[in-house]
Amino acid sequence: MTQTAGYRPAASARDHDPRRPAGAATASTGAALHGRRRDLAAVLGHWNSAVTSYYLLTGATTMLVVLGLVMVLSSSSVESLADDRSPYAEFLKQAQFAIIGLPVLWVMSRLPVAALKRLAWPMLVGAAVLQLLVFTPLGLGEGGNQNWIGVGPITMQPSEIVKLALALWIGVVLARKQALLHDWRHAIVPVLPVGALMIGLVLLGNDLGTAMILMLLVGGGMFLAGAPLRVFAVAAVGAAAAVVALVVSSPNRVRRIFSLFSDSCDVTAECYQTLHGQWGLATGGWWGIGLGASREKWSYLPEAHNDFIFAIIGEELGLVGTLLVLALFGALGLAMSRIIRRHPDPFVVITTGAISVWIIGQALVNIGVVIGLAPVIGVPLPLVSAGGSALIMTMAAIGVLIAFARQEPGAAEALAARPGVVRRSLAVLGRAHGEGARR
Repeated sequence: MTQTAGYRPAASARDHDPRRPAGAATASTGAALHGRRRDLAAVLGHWNSAVTSYYLLTGATTMLVVLGLVMVLSSSSVESLADDRSPYAEFLKQAQFAIIGLPVLWVMSRLPVAALKRLAWPMLVGAAVLQLLVFTPLGLGEGGNQNWIGVGPITMQPSEIVKLALALWIGVVLARKQALLHDWRHAIVPVLPVGALMIGLVLLGNDLGTAMILMLLVGGGMFLAGAPLRVFAVAAVGAAAAVVALVVSSPNRVRRIFSLFSDSCDVTAECYQTLHGQWGLATGGWWGIGLGASREKWSYLPEAHNDFIFAIIGEELGLVGTLLVLALFGALGLAMSRIIRRHPDPFVVITTGAISVWIIGQALVNIGVVIGLAPVIGVPLPLVSAGGSALIMTMAAIGVLIAFARQEPGAAEALAARPGVVRRSLAVLGRAHGEGARR
């Protein structure tokens, strides 16, 4: 049907309401639109706040650590009982590490940038010494890796300290050489030789997974510093050659690599762990079979509370739980990218880039292993998997990032004003409560 000239839709009863002033509908619609724009502007204003990075880091880290404690308890209780231990043994141990990590995180988050710069060299030297102790009588081995040291009941993994020390040291060195990085020689020396030395010490303990994360860390720091791309090409070729040589030298690693691309992999040997991890994820469906109800943790899935904890999350909490984990790591990545974009200090930018590649890259590698996109290489899920050294040093690295976020432009002033706002709000609530009681 064609519309005749001058045709207008029938007016509603609301439009014919004699009590409604002329133009009131238009004014009401305009006020509503203005209110929505004001609300949207307020949301965007909070999102662009100087303290957004700070709250993203603290909030996502807290949720990941709490989720990790819950899932360590769930995934380890059966194995602990099978070993004649308390079902809470692994949980209590991980909770102790989290309690130790909290003051470490707090102290690191309160250090000024200048203090973190001064800490870089001593920390790198100390990390190298600790890594060398792995090859002394203090060294401990597990699963073919010689990567721990033990003194009495205390054990630690020095390679986790190497990660943070190397990130801080790369930030200090490359920040000082910013004006010279267009020359490939200055971009390489001393970062690549020292980085190769630290990675080599880790590789001597046969820990290829941690070594690969360190390679990513060094590359991330150099990329954010602005090193020439041809340097990355040469470094990538060298790193790939080293990884291939290490894989070929180990029949176990060769079997793991080929199992990833084989349709006839032995489900009782090299494919066992990957398949059980995928079966756990598939069993969970959308919402999971319930917290604590995993079947794979009943001695079917090795390292269920450690490297393959993501599979237990998917089985018990479903796709929703795994997406929550991805969203929390996404929030961490977003906070790190904000610090990189907003902070004027090149040391902060480079160090944040190195730490972000370490934490987010390691999370992606771990998840890729569990879902079958990468061979089993034995790296934990940061902040979630069981492991004391990994948890404490990752929390220390988050503390460094929080220190950077606290010193973003305008952040210090905004954070200093928050306690005053809270005190005034509590005072107003107290007065209101008192007046209500008198009435």
